Amino acid sequence: MQALDTPQLLAIAAALGWASGMRLYLVVFLTGIAGYLGWVELPAGLKVLQHPALLGASGFMLFVEFFADKIPGVDSLWDVIHTVVRVPAGAALAASVFGADQGTWAMAAALLGGTLAATSHVAKATTRAAANTSPEPFSNLGLSLAGDAFVPAALWLSWTHPVLLAVVLFVALVAAIVAIVVFAKFLRALARRASGWLRGGQPTT
Repeated sequence: MQALDTPQLLAIAAALGWASGMRLYLVVFLTGIAGYLGWVELPAGLKVLQHPALLGASGFMLFVEFFADKIPGVDSLWDVIHTVVRVPAGAALAASVFGADQGTWAMAAALLGGTLAATSHVAKATTRAAANTSPEPFSNLGLSLAGDAFVPAALWLSWTHPVLLAVVLFVALVAAIVAIVVFAKFLRALARRASGWLRGGQPTT
């Protein structure tokens, strides 16, 4: 199998970082099972993901997250809990693409992966929190299913079409920043109105 060059490894690191901010356990499981079944040759630092014990643990957590992410309110609580998990995990996975033998590149990948994981996580959390203010459940379910589909697509692109992945991630990054700004303002305004009602006065505008 052809050795992966540096741009390819960076693409994989970026995909792992970004996707970890959305669906960490899906990333770990899909990457591990792809290596275990021989679909791809994982870099040395990621081979631990294909160990049966880790596949079992990530598969179980993936099962739990799949349903937790589709229940309004529970999804936001899940996001809050995983704020301290997804970002460092995304950085660690990205760094593992290069391994200890390429310290400089591994550090750069960790910074890239951590930043992308943080951005996608915050965008996901604010978007889902805003969606939870709607009484209908379909927007929440649709957003969750979109996340389920985006993660394997991004991982696949990182292995097969790294240049296309770079374009997709750039568009996703811009969209995430816009979503964070727009929905954060919406949630702050909603909180001010709720606070006004709780104090017995008129809602603050």
